[in-house]
Parts: sequence; C-alpha cells; structure tokens
Amino acid sequence: MDAALPEHWSPWRSPSPLGDRRPDKTETVSAAASGALREDVLPYPEDERNAGLLSMLIVGINPSPWTAAVNSPFARPGNRFWGSLHLAGVLDRNVDASRGLSPEDERMLAARGIGIVNLVGRPTARADELSRQELREGGTRLLERVRILRPRTAAVVGVTAFRTAFDLPHSSLGEQPADTVAGWPKDVRLWVLPNPSGLNAHETAQSLAEKWGEVWTATSAAPKSGGEAER
Repeated sequence: MDAALPEHWSPWRSPSPLGDRRPDKTETVSAAASGALREDVLPYPEDERNAGLLSMLIVGINPSPWTAAVNSPFARPGNRFWGSLHLAGVLDRNVDASRGLSPEDERMLAARGIGIVNLVGRPTARADELSRQELREGGTRLLERVRILRPRTAAVVGVTAFRTAFDLPHSSLGEQPADTVAGWPKDVRLWVLPNPSGLNAHETAQSLAEKWGEVWTATSAAPKSGGEAER
C-alpha cells in the first residue's frame, strides 16, 4: 500500500549533524542537555500539506538522547522498532537509523504513507522521566494534529504514556474503541502498541512484528480519511 506522492516530491528533513557516524556518549549527553528536538518524519514539514498522504501515523513517546543527536526516530541500537516493521512487512527492508535516516529511507517511508511524530519533544534517557503535565499537553497537541493530518490509522507506542496523555488509566494494548478519546476523528482508527525500546523485556522483535502486522492489515483495509490539501 503506497501513497500517491506528487511527482516533484523530495525529502526535506535535516541530515544528522554527525554525518555518517554514530554519536559518542558525550554527544548524546549534550543532545539531551540542549533539549534538541527531533524533526517529525512526514512527507512535508507543514501538517496541512500532509492531509490525505498518510496511511499510518506512528506516535512515539519522546526522543532518546541518541535520537536527538542524529535527528532520527527510534535510533538507539537495541530498539526493536525498525526491525519489527520490516518483519511485519510494513517496510520492504530494514532501516539502520543509528546514524540518521538517509534520503532513501525517508522516500520509502513517505511512499508507504508512514509518518512518525512524538507526544513530547523533550529528549530523555527514559520515558518515565517525563512529567504528567508534559504527556497531557502532548496528548492535546496530538489530537489537534490528527484532526489535520487525517491518517487512516494512528498507532501510539507505549501504553503507559497513552494512559497518562489522555487520562485513560484502564486502557489496554490493541485497537481502541472509536469513542475512547473525546474529539478523536471517527474515520481515524486508533491503536496502542508496546514500547519497542530494548528496556521493555516483555516484547521481542517477533512479538512486536505480529502486532504491527495486525495494524498494517487494518490500515490497508481502512477507507481513506477525509481531507486533502493542495501541495
């Protein structure tokens, strides 16, 4: 399932400031201390221009220091995110994001209609370092953005962060009922998946792939969400 990218489309995100190498410990500490933000992975930098182009919006919790250092989501080695997407057949090949995303990686994601954003922009070594207020504010922003982006599905990775962000303490993994989040667009299916971090000992790349496969199958079957902007 590929998106219909305009013929003139080209990647727009900034490359890793480190070039084609992994960050060292000093650089990850510096990235975290600076509060450097990781750019969203979307076909265009403006949300309005992405309306109608996204099949699946993946929502991470917040950047790790490694991710902030190389401007790439789920970049830390040991994170099962990219490997599980490949195993699930969502991506045609595996992505090594530890040195940043290449233009070819970004083109593949855009062509598949996959966007990646975060609930919170502030980088931390662990998600539990975020405050409840940060997550709540992130949930409010996500709701506003989904109303504009209108993907077929949105998948939040991290059930604990999801519960806090939307004040839903009893939510569980899997697809959420249509009325779970007040004001959520009815034509955007909402899923919650496990955190793919290597710190999550309850999951493996294979178990995550099975869950991503379920989401991707549902995404492929879902009708296109409303709204399409001029580009």
